[in-house]
Amino acid sequence: MTNLQAPQIDSTAPVPRSEDLPESAARPFANMDPTTELDELERRAWRSFLVAHARVARRLEADLLATSDLPLAEFDVLFQLDLAEGSRLRMNELANRVVLSRAGMTRLVDRLAADGLVARVKCASDARGAYAVMTDRGRERLMSARPGHFAAVRRFFIAAFTQPELEQLACLMERSFPTE
Repeated sequence: MTNLQAPQIDSTAPVPRSEDLPESAARPFANMDPTTELDELERRAWRSFLVAHARVARRLEADLLATSDLPLAEFDVLFQLDLAEGSRLRMNELANRVVLSRAGMTRLVDRLAADGLVARVKCASDARGAYAVMTDRGRERLMSARPGHFAAVRRFFIAAFTQPELEQLACLMERSFPTE
């Protein structure tokens, strides 16, 4: 097994945005044969991303459940509704923001509605459309869970980075990844 050292990052260097790079630099692997195995660096980057996401999400989920009996996905729905104008979003927009399938969002909103944390409101301009709207009870639940959850995000994720590294990470992860 090869012992790979993490490369030293110049945290003062600006991270170029993919849209500012020439096509060949922005997507250097775009023309590669899709059936070719990942090389060592590609595997390392991909695997470390997956492991880090899973570990942080697990810890945040456990912390939220222990401190506020609120699963992470439910917190995210309430948080996204709180950010939205009028604390309401169309179901498809909410699914996009929470990164869930429409069917998964429907089930999740049904659970939140059964608990009185959100309400479903029919869209007046589209008979098939519906809004998820945060209720007062949902807002209270979010506000009580919010400080502890954000402290956990800082403890389990943000604390691992310096301020310049966090800026670089944000820039890198804000790149547009293909969805289809």
